[in-house]
Amino acid sequence: MDLELGKSLDTSKRDSWKTALLLAYQSLGVVYGDLSTSPLYVYKSTFAEDIQHSETNEEIYGVLSFVFWTLTLVPLFKYVFVVLRADDNGEGGTFALYSLICRHAKVSVLPNRQVADEALSTYKLEHHPEKKSSSGVKQYLEKHKVLHTALLILVLLGTCMVIGDGVLTPAISVFSAVSGLELSMSKEHHQYAVMPITCFILVCLFALQHYGTHRVGFFFAPIVLTWLLCISTLGLYNIIHWNPHVYQALSPYYMFKFLKKTRKGGWMSLGGILLCITGSEAMFADLGHFSYSAIQTAFTFMVYPALILAYMGQAAYLSQHHQTSYQISFYVSVPESVRWPVLIIAILASVVGSQAIISGTFSIINQSQSLSCFPRVKVIHTSDKIHGQIYIPEINWVLMILCIAVTIGFRDTKHMGNASGLAVMTVMLVTTCLTSLVIILCWHKPPIVALLFLLFFGSIELLYFSASLTKFTEGAWLPILLALFLMTIMFVWHYATIKKYEFDLHNKVSLEWLLALGPSLGIARVPGIGLVFTDLTSGIPANFSRFVTNLPAFHRVLVFVCVKSVPVPFVPPAERYLVGRVGPAAHRSYRCIVRYGYRDVHQDVDSFESELVSKLADFIHYDWYRSQNRPHAEDDVVSHSNSNESTSECRLAVIGMVAFSGIPAYEIDESMQPASVSVGFSTVESVTDVIEMEPVRAVERRVRFAIDDDSESDVRSDMELQLRNELQDLLAAQEAGTAFILGHSHVRAKQGSSILKRLAINFGYNFLRRNCRGPDVALKVPPVSLLEVGMVYVV
Repeated sequence: MDLELGKSLDTSKRDSWKTALLLAYQSLGVVYGDLSTSPLYVYKSTFAEDIQHSETNEEIYGVLSFVFWTLTLVPLFKYVFVVLRADDNGEGGTFALYSLICRHAKVSVLPNRQVADEALSTYKLEHHPEKKSSSGVKQYLEKHKVLHTALLILVLLGTCMVIGDGVLTPAISVFSAVSGLELSMSKEHHQYAVMPITCFILVCLFALQHYGTHRVGFFFAPIVLTWLLCISTLGLYNIIHWNPHVYQALSPYYMFKFLKKTRKGGWMSLGGILLCITGSEAMFADLGHFSYSAIQTAFTFMVYPALILAYMGQAAYLSQHHQTSYQISFYVSVPESVRWPVLIIAILASVVGSQAIISGTFSIINQSQSLSCFPRVKVIHTSDKIHGQIYIPEINWVLMILCIAVTIGFRDTKHMGNASGLAVMTVMLVTTCLTSLVIILCWHKPPIVALLFLLFFGSIELLYFSASLTKFTEGAWLPILLALFLMTIMFVWHYATIKKYEFDLHNKVSLEWLLALGPSLGIARVPGIGLVFTDLTSGIPANFSRFVTNLPAFHRVLVFVCVKSVPVPFVPPAERYLVGRVGPAAHRSYRCIVRYGYRDVHQDVDSFESELVSKLADFIHYDWYRSQNRPHAEDDVVSHSNSNESTSECRLAVIGMVAFSGIPAYEIDESMQPASVSVGFSTVESVTDVIEMEPVRAVERRVRFAIDDDSESDVRSDMELQLRNELQDLLAAQEAGTAFILGHSHVRAKQGSSILKRLAINFGYNFLRRNCRGPDVALKVPPVSLLEVGMVYVV
């Protein structure tokens, strides 16, 4: 038995290693395209103006030493060994860090948060023992509201710089690759060939985005692997052929010697050296597509050694060639016999690296939109099989125009490198700050550990950041300008969205008002289902009261739908729908809260409508059987409200379908988990998992019921009749048609508001609202089924 157990363990280990190696291979094409093409332009940008390559080789050795230690400390030590561990259910990136912090401390500024959200299986918290010092930092953050806003601004700054990098990386990567033509063409022909070829490749790259990367994605990993093998082979050749002792320059001594000789010029040249770590953030941002071990393995054993060899090889060549007829560049160190094949592979690798950053830009804008931090845009999912591959038409064409404008406007690697370097370092600084908070709040480490992490890596990044800022007039102004523009848009949109929610919250009408509507007031119930969309998770929204006031009729079946985002990457489909009654069963009114994570795919309207009706039917089944099986005394324990209507309004259940595997026994399991009910029906082919969320913090219990063949005979006929009637009403309403009732809002700043607020609300937000996708387009509502209710928000 022990031998068999040992064999099975060995087999599982081999299988896990095979999977990790396969994922590591695949990650080369998605994660490391940008980072692996950095040797194309690092030395060229560094020696562009601030320092000169001299006979003593102190400059080239100093730059090599800086490159080596920067690659070792930032991507290897910081990202691979620390930051990659700060994942959110396997997801990485700026929003993953923010989501983790928001779950462990009450610093989120997102509206409509519920206690029910904390019951999600993906809403897991770290269970390390919390230290007094950690809780002190947590209390301080939660107490000061201004810190909540500052944290959001920090996250938005990182997001804006990632978007800015989506403009700059394709431009500098493709331009640097194509510029290798200068060694194979005359200067007259070269200057007229590089720009058109670069622009043509960029136009093709963006024009093909709507097909998705899955169609050509299997080419990406071989291209990057070929490129890494190519640059490492060239590096080895140059080291052996030109300067075998170049490894001595890896000593930190050469960094100090470099700075001592070059002084201010050397410090300013750090703006070019930092380009060696562009693309490092992709390791963390793309964590969700692979695994920690895969990304760690690929970087440590393939990408890192290849890059070090490439930079050492270039330095070895340049140490023996001081009077080159061409400007220092990657291609001068490539032997003439293989220059054309290397040029082609470089162009392909730069396209792959650009594709990765463009896809990342789409992804982060989609996340911003889901957290109400970006105007609504049309999101197209390019793959049914691969989750997260999206295409945003408006953003794609804006990126293309900006990318071509940058290429034509700057026309050289130096300015593009200065702009890209500032964007990269800003994102890294944001990641360092957020990871420091995660160390305290989520990992519950002493604040001194987080402080040491912040000081060590923050000081390195601040050094490079300060060098980038000195190049403000030489290209670094572009990412700052882009970030200010994007942050203004995102903050105005988020601020107005919060103010709209607060207005809705203060102007909602009571449940009694809804229940009083009837024939005596001239209100008619018409056939069909009315889906009233609102941001509220309780109460009757003001747009519905306005609708009934202007059109004295509403549908036979009424559903108040709230589509909300939760600070988790994914919400499991079985936990997505929170369903409850609004008023008594005879009123046929329900509330449905549909929860999505910031990386979730929103459904199209057809599947959403049919699934919603299916969930309502499941809830009706559950509710009637629960009423039949649960003693009335328990309802009294559950209810802490004065009115039955209020209780019916607040009691919500998570409805999800799981495979039916027999009828479980009757069971009551007392726990501190949210109350959970599983009911097995002989009339359906599955079990419905239900989690009830009470309106107050009561004693929560886990209950499991089963309705088997013997208990069916005890079901009262009148309850069966009411259940059947309610299901028939739902089916008849579905056949009659569904109407989508949405608010068409106009927001206005209240009198006495500051000039800044009036500008932001009256002009900024309303301009964005008129020129972006409406909620009906975002929800994919067919125009024939749309009913819009005009609402004026005075905030």
